[in-house]
Amino acid sequence: MKLYRTLLLWLALAVLGALAWHWFSQDLGDVVVRFRGLTYTTTLAFALAAWILLWFLLWALWWLVKLPIRAWRRHARAQARNRLVNGLEALHQGRWARAASLLERAASERSERSLALLGARRAAAELGDTEAAARHQAALLKHDAGTAALDQAERLLAQGRAAEALEALTACTSLPPRGLRLQAEALAAAGRADEALALLPALRREQALGHAALTEAELRYTAASLSQAPQSNTLMQRWRALSSKLTTEPMVVSAFARRAAQLGLESEGADALAAALDANWDESLAALYGELPRDASEGDKRLQRAEVWLAQHPSSPGLLCGLARLYMETSQWARAEDHLHRAIAQGAGAEAWELLGHVFAHHNDPRAAIAYANALRASRGEAVLALDGRSLREQIADRAVAELRNEHGLPLLPR
Repeated sequence: MKLYRTLLLWLALAVLGALAWHWFSQDLGDVVVRFRGLTYTTTLAFALAAWILLWFLLWALWWLVKLPIRAWRRHARAQARNRLVNGLEALHQGRWARAASLLERAASERSERSLALLGARRAAAELGDTEAAARHQAALLKHDAGTAALDQAERLLAQGRAAEALEALTACTSLPPRGLRLQAEALAAAGRADEALALLPALRREQALGHAALTEAELRYTAASLSQAPQSNTLMQRWRALSSKLTTEPMVVSAFARRAAQLGLESEGADALAAALDANWDESLAALYGELPRDASEGDKRLQRAEVWLAQHPSSPGLLCGLARLYMETSQWARAEDHLHRAIAQGAGAEAWELLGHVFAHHNDPRAAIAYANALRASRGEAVLALDGRSLREQIADRAVAELRNEHGLPLLPR
């Protein structure tokens, strides 16, 4: 393509030359120059050709004068680029001193200055040279305020200083995709997750996150927005504004139920958990269903609903622990103990052992010490101690898994 453009240019020049010669051949004209008593006479065509030749000679002379300077600049640019590449490689390998030296020298070239200063600041920070890191940060801020703001905001956010990260991002006149992502994360961390949710369309439009990461961010921001609701009416407004898909996500439902319980909406939180569990069973939600404080107006409604679920999910550790909590609240200690033994046999861990310790402690049973010790051991991943007082038949019943069948009556393998 370049050869084609060059050929067209020369053809155009040839046509212009032919037209000029045709025009001048009819009358070459006269040019008279008088200077200090001397008179010079020539044709107009010759004068124009001499003028063009003079300008060409002057340009060639200037090009020759600048040739060493251009060669030196190309050499300096190549050296800076090599230092930048080698410095970034050393930074990746953790050779902080070498990276700091190479990148600081590479920053002398303007075209590579931003990347070089970023790497030099990080290398200096890894070396513990706070003075050099501050110097590089100041130079980066002066050279490229937007890049410096992004780097500073990311570091502040990693340190948990979300408000300062948001303030740093104000230096950017227009946020790039990475800046939008940092702003959303900072807003969520600063207790303004509802504003972070408003940035999701921009993040999707700019493709700042992949599909999976964007979905995960939407869940986190939605859950944080519910957890940060200051009042009960605000919480309910945000909850009702959610799509039906989000109201069945465990992270979102859990956040709503916990915040609802804190704001005195225990019944609404329990209903949301029940709807989510009916739509898609989740162990964490089943356990939370029993953890939520009960509203006096609920009566035995929650307990009865959990017992219905137990018939459908007889080996669910979360549901068994949740039922045990509900039985303990209604002083049905024997039933709570039976469900906790079964929950432990079905894979429940430290939580079930701790609840069992509460049951034993209520009856002044010395086995409470063993149960509490097993809760500690289970949380550490250690082997638990044997617990007496449980017959072989009861132990077999605890471990037994009820046969599950599909809608056609065929047995299903346990999960």
